[in-house]
Amino acid sequence: MKFRALDLFCGAGGASTGLHRAGFDVTGVDINNQPRYPFKFRIADAMNYPLEGFDFIWASPPCQAYSSMKSLHRDIDHPDLVGPIRSRLEQSGATWCIENVRNAPLLHAFMLCGLSFGLKTYRHRFFETTFMALGPSHIPHDQQAIRERRIFSCIGHPGGRSARDNLHFGNTEDWKMAMGIDWMIGKELAESIPPAYSEFFGLHAIEFLRRAA
Repeated sequence: MKFRALDLFCGAGGASTGLHRAGFDVTGVDINNQPRYPFKFRIADAMNYPLEGFDFIWASPPCQAYSSMKSLHRDIDHPDLVGPIRSRLEQSGATWCIENVRNAPLLHAFMLCGLSFGLKTYRHRFFETTFMALGPSHIPHDQQAIRERRIFSCIGHPGGRSARDNLHFGNTEDWKMAMGIDWMIGKELAESIPPAYSEFFGLHAIEFLRRAA
């Protein structure tokens, strides 16, 4: 019998795909319709969706409020949902993981880098979990090697202007290759994480759940 995972703010399913690869039966929840989402899907507000019946909960609340690029859109009021979703997850009693960007108010955050998984992007993301995980070493970002090996920053949106001119930005096809995702369009990629990240945490979560059982 598989453990059940709930992916809140699931988008087009980058995190869900990694959890599926780790061995979970995955259900995704997003307030917007996601026609390319590859698993069971519910259109709902993640802040209200029932959490009962799931062994593991993954949450990727919107990152724009914490992003280094938020200054480009100062006229937009972005929601700050890390604290509220943490409160919901703590009350659920489930095993969980929250994912977000560097400046998000995560507690004891754990960083993953795509280069550590052999991906063609570094795309740093940070994670707060209810279990311990021993991660791979962080490979230094040598700028010359990044250019020579065609490592893509995957910052902002595919085909847009890079926030750091010394890194290769790339178009949608570059991002698909770099992140290990072949079913998304540009905006979906910009809001996703590489499935390798959630697979890594999913495997640790399953081991934790098995030991607890």
